[in-house]
Amino acid sequence: MDLLSHGYIILILIVAAGIILGRIKLFGFSLDVSGVLFIALVLGHFGYYVPDDFLELGLLLFIFTIGMQAGPGFFDAFRKHGRQLILISFIIMTTTAIAAFFLNHFLEIDPDLGIGIFTGALTSTPGLAAVIESSQSPLAPIGYGVAYPFGIIGVILIIGLLPRILKIDLKKEEDNFIKSVKEDFPDVIGRTFKVVNPNIDGKTLEEIELSKITGCVATRILHKDNAYSPNAASIVYKGDLIRMVGTEKNLKKVVLLFGAPVDVDIPLSKEYDIRWILISNKKIVNKHYREVNLSSFYNARIAKIKRSGVEITPDANSCFKLGDRVLVAGEKNNLDNVSQLLGNDSKKLSETDLLPIFLGILGGILIGKIQIPLFGLFTINLGNTGGALITGLILSKIGKTGPVIWSLSGSANQLIKQLGLLLFLATIGTQAGAELIDTIQQYGIKLIWVAVILTILPILTGVIVGHYIYKINLLTLMGIITGTMTSTPGLGIIQAKSSSNAAPIAYASVYPIALVLVIIFSQLLLTLSNYF
Repeated sequence: MDLLSHGYIILILIVAAGIILGRIKLFGFSLDVSGVLFIALVLGHFGYYVPDDFLELGLLLFIFTIGMQAGPGFFDAFRKHGRQLILISFIIMTTTAIAAFFLNHFLEIDPDLGIGIFTGALTSTPGLAAVIESSQSPLAPIGYGVAYPFGIIGVILIIGLLPRILKIDLKKEEDNFIKSVKEDFPDVIGRTFKVVNPNIDGKTLEEIELSKITGCVATRILHKDNAYSPNAASIVYKGDLIRMVGTEKNLKKVVLLFGAPVDVDIPLSKEYDIRWILISNKKIVNKHYREVNLSSFYNARIAKIKRSGVEITPDANSCFKLGDRVLVAGEKNNLDNVSQLLGNDSKKLSETDLLPIFLGILGGILIGKIQIPLFGLFTINLGNTGGALITGLILSKIGKTGPVIWSLSGSANQLIKQLGLLLFLATIGTQAGAELIDTIQQYGIKLIWVAVILTILPILTGVIVGHYIYKINLLTLMGIITGTMTSTPGLGIIQAKSSSNAAPIAYASVYPIALVLVIIFSQLLLTLSNYF
C-alpha cells in the first residue's frame, strides 16, 4: 500500500494499534504503553520503519518530563528519608548491575543486548533510552522486549507472595506504620486556649513571638465577645480566648505561654470566614509568606498548607508553591482580595507554557555534551538523555527563574511524557524488529535465563538487606523494591492487599533515585563493556 510508505503513517498506525494491544488484560496483566513497542517490533520485522527524528524528539520530551515529575521527590528523598531507603535502593541496583555485567560477559551475550535485558528486567524505559542513545544499537530494545514480560509478571507474582513467604501479617505492619507516621508527621489540629498568664497581658503577638516560640498559628481571638482574625500587632489580654493551629507537640508549648486549653469554640462573626485557596498566581511562586505579608495588608492568616496531600503548619520561612492549597482565615471582604492575589484559579493552573519545556531540553542537551572523568580511567558524558533528566530534576526543584516557571501541571506533564514515550517506542521498535528473529535464534534460551535472574535478584537482595539486616516494615520494603524496579504494577499489587500509605511513600521516595541510577548504571555498563 502506498500509504504505508510514509513514516508518519506507520507511526500513527503503530501507536494506535499499540495502545489497543496495551489495554487488553489477561489474568489481570496488560502490556500498557509497552504494547506500542511490541507492535513496532512486529512491523519492523516486516521492513516498516519510522524516521529517526521521531526517536530523538520523543526521547527528549519523555526524559525531561520524567525529571520534572521526579525532581521535588528526588531531593525530598535525600533530605527526609535519605540514608536508609536510598542505601537499600542503591544496593539493589548495584547488585543487579554487577550481575548483569558478569552474566553478559561469561555467557558471551552482546553488551547492548545484555544491557537491554538489564533495563527490561527493571522495566525501565529511561535506562533503555540511555543505552540506545549511547550505542545506537538495535539490539538493546530486543533485550528489553525479551526481559520486560518477566520484569512485570515476576515482580507481581513474587511481591504478591512475599508476605506469605516471610510469614508476616500485613495488618500488623499497617498498624506499626501508622504509629511511626504519627511520630514523624503529626496531625495539624486546632485548639482554644484561655490567656491566664499575667506576663503577656497587654502585649502584641509580635512582642510575645508566638509563632517563633510555639511553632503554632493564631487564627482567631475572642476579646470581650468580639471575635476577630489576629495579626502581628494584635494585643492579647488576660481572659482572652485564642484559637491556635499546630501539632500536638507544639500546642503543648502554647500551654506554657497562655494557659490550659478550654473546651470552648470561638464563634465566627458575620464578617469572618475561613477558606481554602489554590495557589495559581505565578507571580508569587517561591516567595516567602513574610514577603507577601497577608497579616499586615489583609489582616488574614494562613492556618494550614496542603501540599501533595500532606498538611503542613506554616511559618514565616514557608514559600508559596504552585498548586498548593492554603487555609486562610480573615474577614470575608479581605479574603476575596487574598483569593485574587493568590490566584485560586484551577483553569489557569492547568494551562501549559511550552517555553520552559523547550528551554529546559535545550539546556539538557548542552549539559549532556560535557565530558566527565571517571576514576581517572575513562570519561563519560550524560548524553542528551542524562542531560535532559538532570536539567528536569534541578529546574523542577528551583521552581522559578525570573518570569519563567519551571513546573507543569500533573495533566500536562503526563500528556507530554506519554507523547514522548510513544514516539520513542514506535521508532526504536521498528529499528529493533529487523534484528529480532536473528538475535533470538543466535542466543536462544540464554536470554530468557538472564532475564529471569535479573528479575528475581533485585527482590531477593531487597529482602535480605531490608528485612533481615535493617528490619524495615514489610510494606515499606515492598515499596522500596517496586520503586527501585520502577514497577507500577508491583505497587498496584501491594495497594490491593493494603490500604496503608507505607508502600506508596517508599515507592515515591526511591523511584526518582532509581530513575537516575538505572540511567547511570546503563551507561556505565556500556562503557565497561568496551574495556573487558
